[in-house]
Amino acid sequence: MASKLKEMDDVVRTMHLRAIMDRSDDKEQTLLIIVSDHGMTESGNHGGSSYEETDSLMLFIGLSSNISDYAAATNNVAFQVDLAPTLALLFGVPIPKNNVGVLVPGTLNSLRDYEQLRALELNSWQLLRLMQAQLPSSLFGGFSCNCFLDGTCEGLGSDISECSGDKEKQLICLFRNAAVLHGIWKSKKLSESSSSMEDFSRSLDAYNAFLKTASEWLASKTTEKPVLLLGLGISAMLLSCFVCVSLFLSLFKEVYHEPKDRVYSLSYLLNSEEVFILAVPLLFVISMGSSSMVEEEHYIWHFTVATFYLLLLFKTAKSLNFSKGINIFRDYKLGSIFSLLISGRLLRGWHQGGVNWTYLPDISKWLEQVGSGYVKWIQLISSFLVIGLGLITLFRTGSKRKSVCVVAFGFSTCGFLILLHAWRYQDDMFEVSTVTAKLIYLLLSISAIGAALALPWSMINKDKSFLAEAGDCLYLIGSAYVLSWCLLQLLLQQPINSGPILLLLIQILAISGLSSKDSQINEWVEIAALYYMGMAGHFALGNSNTLATIDVAGAFIGISSHSTILSGILMFMITYASPILFLLSLVMYIGAYLRNHSHSTRSAHRDTNLGEVLKLKLGFPCLVPLCINSILLTAYTVVLLLMRNHLFVWSVFSPKYLYVCATTLGTYIGVFVVAVTVTYTFSVTCLLRSNTRTRQDTTIM
Repeated sequence: MASKLKEMDDVVRTMHLRAIMDRSDDKEQTLLIIVSDHGMTESGNHGGSSYEETDSLMLFIGLSSNISDYAAATNNVAFQVDLAPTLALLFGVPIPKNNVGVLVPGTLNSLRDYEQLRALELNSWQLLRLMQAQLPSSLFGGFSCNCFLDGTCEGLGSDISECSGDKEKQLICLFRNAAVLHGIWKSKKLSESSSSMEDFSRSLDAYNAFLKTASEWLASKTTEKPVLLLGLGISAMLLSCFVCVSLFLSLFKEVYHEPKDRVYSLSYLLNSEEVFILAVPLLFVISMGSSSMVEEEHYIWHFTVATFYLLLLFKTAKSLNFSKGINIFRDYKLGSIFSLLISGRLLRGWHQGGVNWTYLPDISKWLEQVGSGYVKWIQLISSFLVIGLGLITLFRTGSKRKSVCVVAFGFSTCGFLILLHAWRYQDDMFEVSTVTAKLIYLLLSISAIGAALALPWSMINKDKSFLAEAGDCLYLIGSAYVLSWCLLQLLLQQPINSGPILLLLIQILAISGLSSKDSQINEWVEIAALYYMGMAGHFALGNSNTLATIDVAGAFIGISSHSTILSGILMFMITYASPILFLLSLVMYIGAYLRNHSHSTRSAHRDTNLGEVLKLKLGFPCLVPLCINSILLTAYTVVLLLMRNHLFVWSVFSPKYLYVCATTLGTYIGVFVVAVTVTYTFSVTCLLRSNTRTRQDTTIM
């Protein structure tokens, strides 16, 4: 550390000597300022709220001040907000509009008397304007900053009064005294009467007294925290989190028929993969208190999903009988897990996310360096594969009904338009035809919503059980949701992100293939894993916990005139493409689960009770994402409250909280779509089967 400090001292000395050599005889206006953003403890920690970590340097070189007491000159105390008004007044530019700082003591000593008082007057007007925005006008007695410029101030008086009463009245009194003393000094100066040094000192002290008091009062107002409201908000979040977890445990007890004491005991889970899934929220809660971990959160999500894939591989390999050899068709689960591992690794290396290591090489940088032609081919191939996989998924149930063919035709048309867009407008996304983009929006909306509304009415099959029929319908609707969302992202995302969109679709298809009848993993574990995969994909698309990585350009595709609401919605869709995609895939997951379990004993005796079916098949897909999100939201709210005095609260913790709140909104939207879709499909299927039975009974009679 000593050698490093000496190196920096030499750099400052070199700069100062060069400034002296280049300085002309008649203009000495070079000012060298050295500042630090934070301090450091003896052990090397920084970023906290201790005195050592918040104590930083502000060194002015070149002010031509006559320093008589070196110790006093090097121990002046100022706040970081004081730097802006000091520089503004020294260089003759306006003070930032909402700045609450004051002039750093000693920086104006080289100026003449009237220049010092003028600078203090301008600084006082700045704080007075901020006070007028928060106090009633009746307290000011008819004077304001504008009246000083016009010379029409009333109620100012010419007497110096004793300032007493509440804080607001004291502030106005201090300003009035400073203005009166300044006016007396100026009148004596203009009348060429004897303006003593005492008048100047009194004016100077009056301004400094007002500035110090007003700055502290305004700073306290800007950082004022209503403890009662914060406490009520935290209590409401804790209550909501407790309700979600309680509902989940009750459903767990009912579905798996476990005694209550075992459900609330962790001993039941010690030897299973559920421990890892439950440990992930705890891991995030612990990491939230570190600003560095908040900046590099993507490492935790990628580690989480990669570890889960390895657990799946280990558990699946143990259940396989290798003595008969490996058959890729029989042991399709192994292939699905390997596809998850490979796609996850590619997603991890596509974008080097975070804050501190963004300069490291990744796949996207390599593709952009080799040329835009390669990016174009990646976009075209990815778009073609997304369309192909989506259409194959639609016909996977073997249904060839007209409604399914119509939906497939709609998505094929959208895919063709997106391929045309990628071919023609890849080099400049701002040249994309607004009409084409609007047509794609319209076709995707009609195809997805039409599939959700029409397919349940056209999928009646008396040869299938209720769960099998509902499962086929939900699988088709979920496939339509996933395909429409992927096609929309191919239009909105940067061309370099077309590859990750394809990889995310492959992961969804692979995880849905693992939900077979003989699956050894509990349903809620798979749903939690889908949530984690969605968050890992969020960072794989180039997002981070800083606002600088938000893709603003794509938010104006298809918008002919400026609309803050529409642009905000598109921006939200682009940013949370992956989490919402995996939440929408829950509809397809529920459908696959129902199809594979339609002939099980447990499902058969619940075939006639719609309420029981909804509770069992819809409970986990809705409760698990809500529980995880509720835990993370509540925990981070508490962390943010504890870190309110942290040095990085505005640059690190606050942007992260905006992302957490936006993630909550996305989770609610996704869960709402899943709940409405499943409830509507079950209701229509139940109604149609009931009508079919009624007609059959009438025919028999």
